[in-house]
Amino acid sequence: MFFFDPMYFVFALPALLLAFYAQMKVKSSYAKYLKVPNMRGINGEQAARSLLSANGLDYVNIEGIPGELTDHYDPRSKTLRLSAGVARSSSVAAVGIVAHEVGHAVQDAKAYTPLRLRAGLVPVVNLGSWLGPIIFLAGLFMQSSSLAWMGVILFGGTAIFALVTLPVELDASRRALKMLETNGLVGVQDAKGAKSVLQAAALTYVAALAQALSTLLYYALLASGMSRDN
Repeated sequence: MFFFDPMYFVFALPALLLAFYAQMKVKSSYAKYLKVPNMRGINGEQAARSLLSANGLDYVNIEGIPGELTDHYDPRSKTLRLSAGVARSSSVAAVGIVAHEVGHAVQDAKAYTPLRLRAGLVPVVNLGSWLGPIIFLAGLFMQSSSLAWMGVILFGGTAIFALVTLPVELDASRRALKMLETNGLVGVQDAKGAKSVLQAAALTYVAALAQALSTLLYYALLASGMSRDN
């Protein structure tokens, strides 16, 4: 049975371990620097307004969102959504996260090509991420290599999306650190803390790419085997 194929774990386990490590790293870095106040003593929402204004983005709305570390920028509605833990905190971790999301707003305003490409891939990924595995499994059960390969191709959009997402996130973090220093939100030591939080977050995107590629390679291996048998 496909579900119990030991070979799957050969492909998946390294990526799963990386994802687990990345999540632990994010939580530990966030918890550590959530206790360290930023240099100006302003909370996340105030930092967001300050950084948006400094970049000529006063038209961007700021809204609250439930959950922890759910903060994100929505380019469709030009809205920066902040979790309560970030919006109300005057920590280095909070302003680092805020600056990263403002970095995405700056990317949007400057029509940053990878960001636009990622946005264009969303409909394809939404379809392929769930339909691809279904079609692939159907191909396996029906012993149809062409159907299996169709599933592989559809799921491939997920890996492409993860690949495009990585430079988008790294660029947002680079912009974030520059904004924090330029606007005097962090000092030399604080910048190290903000960088630690952002690097930990970036690792989650590396893990997501590794998971998508490992699954895609596994699917492709099985489909290739079917093609040879046929």
